[in-house]
Amino acid sequence: MARHLMLRLASPLIAFGGEAIDNQGVIRDFPALSMLTGLFANALGWDRREDARHNRLQQRLQVGTVLEPAWRGAGSPAAARLVDFQTAELGAADKGWTTWGVPEERRGGAGSYAGPHLRYRHYHADLTAWVALHLDAADEAPTLDDVAAALDRPVRPLFIGRKPCLPAGRLVAGWQEADHVLGALQAWVGGLPARPDGWRAQWPEGQGRLPTDRRSELCDERNWTSGVHGGWRPVREGLLMAGAVA
Repeated sequence: MARHLMLRLASPLIAFGGEAIDNQGVIRDFPALSMLTGLFANALGWDRREDARHNRLQQRLQVGTVLEPAWRGAGSPAAARLVDFQTAELGAADKGWTTWGVPEERRGGAGSYAGPHLRYRHYHADLTAWVALHLDAADEAPTLDDVAAALDRPVRPLFIGRKPCLPAGRLVAGWQEADHVLGALQAWVGGLPARPDGWRAQWPEGQGRLPTDRRSELCDERNWTSGVHGGWRPVREGLLMAGAVA
């Protein structure tokens, strides 16, 4: 059996970012592999220019997630979503705060400051995500223990997807022994309150099966050298019910 690190991602607002379209900052249902890689790298104090380290960490991650939205009655298991309309009139001398300690400035010609900066940012509200993860090549640095220690004492401030989404509590929830990621999620759900409609979960292909799960393809891996997302990876999604066999 493998040891899995269990995380609790909870905040008044959470942004599991998806593919941005124009000025729309959309969200995914589950955290992207790239988002978790960035979260761990930020906690470890890595510089974004250390692309080889980011790429290798992302390659080693085996991650599954169970969603726990606030319950609103039968037929309403999904977390609430909201859209924040943001507008700001920025001048050439205005600077923004960043987590790496270097002020961020607007780039571009004079036209960059001719009108307000408009954008729409989507968020999950009333959502808790339980994450189970292990690392391939378990003895390679950083280890799961290194990641857990960094999340408890991060080098820089941590956020869940976007800077306003500060964790509501400790990220490290505990440890779970299981044969695979789905088994870790199933065992963890067994200790949570029962839900009449089950627990919606996603996990990597090859990390467990359920009789009624479905396979899909995700583009959620970032090439940390080029700075863009690309490629596809197979995942499974299903409902975890009490007594289900992983």
